[in-house]
Amino acid sequence: MSWKHFIAIFSCLVVVSGLVAWFFEHKNADDVILVPKFWVIFGFLSGLTIIAYGISVFGIKNGGENSVYIIMSAIVIKLLFSMMFVAVYLLKFRVNSLFFALEFFSLYFLFTSFEVYALLRNLRHQNKTEKTRNK
Repeated sequence: MSWKHFIAIFSCLVVVSGLVAWFFEHKNADDVILVPKFWVIFGFLSGLTIIAYGISVFGIKNGGENSVYIIMSAIVIKLLFSMMFVAVYLLKFRVNSLFFALEFFSLYFLFTSFEVYALLRNLRHQNKTEKTRNK
């Protein structure tokens, strides 16, 4: 998957998930469903996903044994930065833990699953290209 293709599809994913969150935020003004600074969490995770994908694509382009290590390290770094963000957020804001866990991890898994899907498409394309070269 090229960068343009990734950015286009990821932008659609961000817009659709953002609209769903906006709908829940404005559906009933009396009930507060989203945690405070939800949009900061949303932006942080989407930006972190783009950075992790970029690092992973760099690893795939370099090829060789190190590509797997680079991909795995990008995913682990994303996880560590997310955990640090959660720690800082929870120290700064008092939130309902159930709502926070649902909102944060649903976004985290949504963006991470899309990132893994895009990486698998890149690896599948790379595998097909290598098979045609070897024949």
